[in-house]
Order: sequence, then C-alpha cells, then structure tokens
Amino acid sequence: MAFCDDREDINSFLLSVTKSLLEKYEIPPSSIGRIDVGTETLIDKSKSVKTLLMDLFPGNSDIEGIDSKNACYGGTAALFNACNWVESSSWDGRYALVVAGDIAIYAEGGARPVGGAGACAMLIGPDAPLVLEPVHGTHMANVYDFYKPHLSSEYPEVDGPLTQTCYPTALETSYDHFRLKESRRLGNAKGDKKDVSLDDFDYACFHSPYGKLVQKGYARLMYNDYLSNPSAEKFATVPSHLGELDRATTVLNKEVEKTFTALSSAEFKAKVGPATLTSKKLGNMYTGSLYGALASLLDSVDSQTLQGKRVAMYSYGSGLAASFFSLRVKGDTTEMHTKLQLKQRLEANQVRPCEEFVQALQLREDKHNICDYTPAGRIEDVPVGAYYLAHCDGKHRRVYKVRGEEGKADVVENGNNAPEAQQIA
Repeated sequence: MAFCDDREDINSFLLSVTKSLLEKYEIPPSSIGRIDVGTETLIDKSKSVKTLLMDLFPGNSDIEGIDSKNACYGGTAALFNACNWVESSSWDGRYALVVAGDIAIYAEGGARPVGGAGACAMLIGPDAPLVLEPVHGTHMANVYDFYKPHLSSEYPEVDGPLTQTCYPTALETSYDHFRLKESRRLGNAKGDKKDVSLDDFDYACFHSPYGKLVQKGYARLMYNDYLSNPSAEKFATVPSHLGELDRATTVLNKEVEKTFTALSSAEFKAKVGPATLTSKKLGNMYTGSLYGALASLLDSVDSQTLQGKRVAMYSYGSGLAASFFSLRVKGDTTEMHTKLQLKQRLEANQVRPCEEFVQALQLREDKHNICDYTPAGRIEDVPVGAYYLAHCDGKHRRVYKVRGEEGKADVVENGNNAPEAQQIA
C-alpha cells in the first residue's frame, strides 16, 4: 500500500503525473484544449485542482474542463466528459487530458489497511489505440456507505457492511443496463440480457478497494450470466436451485458466492489478473484505481496479444455512482508499455515499516487545515522529477517545487496572475 506524509498532497500528485505525460510523449502544452480532473481528495472547497495544473500550460489559457467529484467515480466522470467533448461539435481539434488520483487514508481502525495512494493521466484524442465504445450502463442512487462530511478532517465516515452490498449491487445493476443497451445496439429492438455475457470480453478492469471484493464482483457477474442463460454448457455443474432464488436476496448468500467464485476462478485469473498490479502494490487509489488497473493490463500484456481485444471496465464511487462500459484495443500499445515501465517503477518503491505509515498519517492529521507552515516530511522520500509541497503561506496559498537531481529543486512557475507572495522571479 502506498502512502505519503505532509510533504505531498493531491496537487503535487496530479502536477507530477501531468508533467510526466507531457514530457514522455513530447506533447506541446498548446495542443491541449481540455483538462478534466477526477479526485475526492479536497484541499479547497472552491478552487479546483485543474487550476493548479494550468501552471504547466504557459501561454495556453484556453483550456476547458474542471474537477469532477463523487468518491471514486470522479475519474470516470472526467473520462466521459473529455471523450464527449472530442466527439462534440464544440471540439476544436486539440487533445483532452484526463487526470485522476487520490490519497486514500482512514482513521485508526479496521478500514485503515485498505487505503492507498496514486494518480494517473490519460491523453484523449482521435485515432487512439484504445477506443471507448459507445455503450455505457450506469447506476446511481442516494446511499451513505462512504462519505466525508467532516471538513476539518481527511478521514471518511464508512459503513463497511453497507459497502459490501452496494459494490456488487451497483455492479450487477450497471451490468444489466449495459447488456440491455448493447443488445439493442446489436439489433435486438426489445433488448435481451442473454445477448451479452462475460464471454464477450477478453479482459476486465475493476475499481479495486481491495482484491477480494474484485474477485467477488467478477463471480457476481458470472452469476448474472447464469441467471440469463442457465442452460449454457459452462453452468452444467451449478445446482439448479440457485437459479430459483430472488437475485436481490443473494448478494450476501455464501452458497452463491462460493459456487460462482470457484466456477469463475480460472477466468478471473486470465481476464482480471493482468489488471491487478497497481492495486496489489499501491492499494486503493480511489479515482485512479480503475485506470491503474488499465495501466496494469497494458504493462502486463504485449501489444500484439492485445490487438482487437475488448476490455470490460467497472467504475464505482460510493454515495453512489457506478458505470459498466468497455474499451477496444485498435492500435499499437508498445509505446505506452515502454513509457509506463510500471513494473520497474513499482519495484523501485521503498518498503517502510508500519510505524512510519502510522507516523505519516499522524503528521497529515496534525497539519490538516493549518497555514503558514513548511511541511516536515522528508524531501528525499519524493521521487526525482516529482512535485512536492514546499510551503503553505498565511492565506493557505501553496507553493510547489520539483525534486531535482543532487538536491537541486525547481520552483513551479505560478504565473503573472498569482498573488505577489506566490509569484516566482
């Protein structure tokens, strides 16, 4: 599980991944026409993280887009917004950027081990090697399974048992909507869920609070396939009485869970396993979790194998918002694989004792919402080339630096419109 102390925050995270994408792919700042950000790690109740990212685009203030917030779903909302812009009559021919990430931390107790941290950036434009397919199945509802009402704290209120039912229920409901829409797209005017199943996907990426929930989720989808087509050969060993149960009553049914977890085990390993690298190493990245899974897939499977393959995507955000959608690989992913270097970067992470994790969270807790201070966290713990928080002044205005080689650091250019205290000579 990844973590950070007060030396990094969500602004520094998203500045770092945006800068990295622009540099690795040699993207001119002037070629970006929209930036959509997904995060639930709020520093300010008014000022968006997107406005901080504008420091990376000198001379280009004509950039649409802003932050999206709803728990872990914000990254998907940002992706849909960016893709819709590129497809719209408002598109001006430039690229869009989607930036998503969070610092997932919990108060002392049972939920703390399912935290994590991380961020990602994605370039959106025409003729992309990964194509967002047009059908989305979405489920939204008013639920208090996880929420952050305490503005004086980073920690959420969590109803663990409720989350255990919300995640799979939202998954199968959004899957229902996807299957019906996809069936109609395929020519069945009335729509029939039986027309679409897990067999139509080569891989699957899930929002991953923790691994076991993802495995249960995949098993739940297979159970839904069984209900739609119980006579399929793959379900020959399933006890017939499981098909007679009311689906709504089976969310926590252990016989259903065990039967379909066992039945889907090999398929889960083949289709979902390659997409679990970041969740295993970084924990829950909240808005970045699903897209960390996608990066894991691109890193784990070579371009030739991926060609023409279809990837199921499940995004879930508490509160709640969920979507089931799909991507198709239609171009060479070799460059992404090469420049991601995901395995190497994850292996380079330093393993720290649990005491340091607890101390880092206590430091963040002590410094939350205070101003006129310099962080106490070690700059040496920040990766070379990444941003870190250098100072927060008496009016809560934040200044960031980039960690350079041999202790050399570059200050972020805050722009001519910044307050005098923030302007960099």
